[in-house]
Amino acid sequence: MGLGQGQRRAAGLRIIGVLGTLLVALLLQACSALKVAYHQAPELAYWYLDAYVDFTHDQRHQVKHALEQLHAWHRQTQLPGYVHTLHRLRGQIHEDMDAEQACAVYADVRGKLLAVATQAEPAVAALVSQLHPEQLQHMERRFAKKDAEFRADFIDLPPHQARAERSKKAIERAERLYGRLDTAQLAVLHQRIDASSFDARRTYTERLRRQQDTLHTLRPLVAQQAQATAVQAALHALRERTLVSPDPAYRAYMEKMEQEACATFAALHNSTTPAQRRKAADTLSRYEQDFRALATVDL
Repeated sequence: MGLGQGQRRAAGLRIIGVLGTLLVALLLQACSALKVAYHQAPELAYWYLDAYVDFTHDQRHQVKHALEQLHAWHRQTQLPGYVHTLHRLRGQIHEDMDAEQACAVYADVRGKLLAVATQAEPAVAALVSQLHPEQLQHMERRFAKKDAEFRADFIDLPPHQARAERSKKAIERAERLYGRLDTAQLAVLHQRIDASSFDARRTYTERLRRQQDTLHTLRPLVAQQAQATAVQAALHALRERTLVSPDPAYRAYMEKMEQEACATFAALHNSTTPAQRRKAADTLSRYEQDFRALATVDL
């Protein structure tokens, strides 16, 4: 659930949320890889962003410095909250849960990502003030490339293949937490996916809207070499339009999708065995210990 919100940010402003996304996404990775990936998060985020912006030599130093500062702030101020969330979730994992409880976890993770976005805004504004028109052209080409990949993965595939891919990813995520699912549990996931309101074309349309909104926002700022304060205000408004789409139909669609995701997680969780819940609790405990260690170690 927490990973799904990443689709809620403007692709052209990945610097705002990408570091936080990388950090939260680590909850779904192997514990042995968590510490290594966390240490490398600024570098991973830099290369991800560079693919969209194609930084100049001077910008490269500025962006890396900003990401390192964001990483240090995150370690010092945010990781204790991750530990608290994991500790609370570990205490709940042995009991059944409803969709409302599952959505509370989603809201918690989303709030943590928004905190990263807010912290990063001044640095993003300073960078945007130094972008060149050619870099926005590079960004537009990158959008087009990723859009083609989205169409290939979600729109151009025959329905049965698209369904199989979605099922595969859902099963992989669930088994990282609970271990191998049995036949009845797999049936729960398949049934929920078949009944899902997911509409790849509607998602794609909103994706294009966000991209155009990003470019239309950035072009005059770059052309006029706007001051950082004006840029920050424009980017904040863009972020709000990304998080809450101006399209009421899409907002209703996303709300329905979130409710379905929460209900699916709750239904799967409630079908798990005591052994599977013990495995989940052990996994969460290891994550908690790793985040606790990362919060105290000098990077």
